[in-house]
Amino acid sequence: MSRERLYLFDTTLRDGAQTNGVDFTLQDKQVIAAMLDQLGIDYVEGGYPGANPTDSEFFSKKPAFDHARFTAFGMTRRPGRSASNDPGLAAILEARADAICFVAKSSAYQVRVALETTNEENLASIRDSVAAAKALGREVMVDCEHFFDGYKENRDYALACAKAAYEAGARWVVLCDTNGGTMPHEVETIVGDVIKHVPGANLGIHAHNDTEQAVANSLAAVRAGARQIQGTLNGLGERCGNANLCSLIPTLKLKQEFADKFEIGVTTEKMATLMKVSRTLDDMLNRAPNRHAAYVGESAFVTKTGIHASAVMKDPQTYEHVLPDLVGNHRKVLVSDQAGRSNVMAELDRAGIVYDKGDPRLTRLVEELKEREAAGFAYESANASFELLARRTLGKVPEYFKVEQFDVNVEQRYNANGQRVTVALAVVKVDVDGERLISAAEGNGPVNALDVALRKDLGKYQKYIDGLKLIDYRVRILNGGSEAVTRVLIESEDETGDSWITVGVSPNIIDASFQALMDSLVYKLVKSGAPV
Repeated sequence: MSRERLYLFDTTLRDGAQTNGVDFTLQDKQVIAAMLDQLGIDYVEGGYPGANPTDSEFFSKKPAFDHARFTAFGMTRRPGRSASNDPGLAAILEARADAICFVAKSSAYQVRVALETTNEENLASIRDSVAAAKALGREVMVDCEHFFDGYKENRDYALACAKAAYEAGARWVVLCDTNGGTMPHEVETIVGDVIKHVPGANLGIHAHNDTEQAVANSLAAVRAGARQIQGTLNGLGERCGNANLCSLIPTLKLKQEFADKFEIGVTTEKMATLMKVSRTLDDMLNRAPNRHAAYVGESAFVTKTGIHASAVMKDPQTYEHVLPDLVGNHRKVLVSDQAGRSNVMAELDRAGIVYDKGDPRLTRLVEELKEREAAGFAYESANASFELLARRTLGKVPEYFKVEQFDVNVEQRYNANGQRVTVALAVVKVDVDGERLISAAEGNGPVNALDVALRKDLGKYQKYIDGLKLIDYRVRILNGGSEAVTRVLIESEDETGDSWITVGVSPNIIDASFQALMDSLVYKLVKSGAPV
């Protein structure tokens, strides 16, 4: 039996950007958009061209997507203006995008109070805007804002707005639960009524999470006939967020009710990158990942000692509804010595580190991991640092070099052009096979200076690190107060394109940074098979 196509629309870069504390740079948007395309999302909404310089620049050049359709968001023409005489509409139409998503009021109350216009003028605005975009060959969709509240207030007018969009040529008419207060059974009933007027193959759902039911509401809409789902990575969005695509994607692919009936653009292979995608977004935004998130959370497949852990050790299906590997996650069994050893051995297997199950050093590694994670180290986010810790404990990392001393100074001064600048200077003394080497370097900050100085001269190991570069640096304060502990995550890349993450923790941010830098260097030497 052939399956129906279900389309996924991501609005992380537009609706997700309304999250309190989230602010995307142009580079952020470019990286996230490419990541969404690689995941297999059908539509990537990039933002609102004309609303701010970042979005306008983002839409000045269309991304080279392999799968997704690049979508611009904006309002329908203003009341009282023609489609050809509305600067806001013009900016949307001029954007270099494959598709345009217009937002239009579909509630008589909102039309009267927010737009201060007539119902008829609002319908004309919908028709005119869709027609203008269609004339330029764009795929058009209309977000019917406040649709569910509007339907409950004035069913006929809400339906008239949806029908106006569809009859004007919109490919998708998206029903929005803008205030996020609609219940799943209401969504299913209302969508079931709408498809009598607009085909389900042209209907979408845009749910907000104000009652913690955005995912449930999205699935209810699909059950009733909608064939497009709008959402965001990690459920970002204004107020309480939007429907979480990191929960919806695996549910659609792994739960029989949906998997047997629908096909989505995310393949099984790409779904196995979902946890990495989720974590990458959090890291870019410097947000602590939700460890209890469904499917992709660090605790999603964790059990502790007791009958649950005992059962999982016998057969994971006893307490797992899906295999964690399918979403790029993995199971953990915590606390007990047996469980700790099993967990660590699974990590060692993943890293390709050879070990003896009877080696007492495994127990020492388990204990050290517990102590370090209690102190703030995050090895779940720092694969390279975990591998080094494991190799060191098992006696598999040579001492390539020893740092005897480092010093970092920061000063503010006037440069040759009379400009006041802040400059950092770092000096590092290392011992390489009995030879003392001293390197100094300036940087735009203390970590940059330390990084450059450390990699400036490693004697016989220099050729192994010449292609190494730092590509990301993230800092998180783990507790409050003047004696706060700092965690630093550093992402590095080498000449082969491989990247890895290392971690350092200390009350001193420079010390934490140095720990992470050192791990990155040593990991590169191990990876390259550098001789002792």
